[in-house]
Amino acid sequence: MTKIAKRITAWEGDRNVNHALNDAVKLVKANAKAKFDETIEISVNLGVDPRHADQQVRGVVNLPSGTGRDVRVAVFAKDAKAAEATAAGAEVVGAEDLVEKIQGGFMDFDRVIATPDMMALVGRLGKVLGPRGLMPNPKVGTVTPNVAQAVKDAKGGAIEFRVEKAGIIHAGIGKASFTEDALVANIKALVEALNRSKPSGAKGLYIKRISLSSTMGPGFKIDTASIGA
Repeated sequence: MTKIAKRITAWEGDRNVNHALNDAVKLVKANAKAKFDETIEISVNLGVDPRHADQQVRGVVNLPSGTGRDVRVAVFAKDAKAAEATAAGAEVVGAEDLVEKIQGGFMDFDRVIATPDMMALVGRLGKVLGPRGLMPNPKVGTVTPNVAQAVKDAKGGAIEFRVEKAGIIHAGIGKASFTEDALVANIKALVEALNRSKPSGAKGLYIKRISLSSTMGPGFKIDTASIGA
């Protein structure tokens, strides 16, 4: 039997209540009592069946308040593009040498970006990067000739989202130390991006349920109407 953390059971309110967005954010912040700056996480249950190709939901969104994370970026590029990536703040930049490094076990990065001409090379790493969700993809802006902007976006608050098998999107949208307004802005930005990414095959209610929690705290349901979802 799974043991439920004391911090989660300590909140005695009704778990089934749908809270207005601002109220849910206040509750999550008030219950984020760990000794570290907890990540605020959102779960969105979508009315899609990801088993069908026309019901896939995937994209990227720039969170206006940032993520609060120090994102480490690896870039596959050569010559002038490599120099641009380095100048933009990428931690690791390379080509064949970076492939060999990753094949040797190096994984000290959170995002991978590549110029289009590097994808034949990056393809060798599919079995390594793919399962970790790190494979560059033009649909989410990580395969691009404009590597400098992609690096800046990744470090400035851009996050990828992708629907899981159960039709759920999980994403970190900030830290417990963020102001309520900052978290609300990030949540609205993500929901708007999900609405823009609604697949053609989705029928009926698209955004069904939304819940918010911190790393160690209880989850709170959000009234989707209060977001405009």
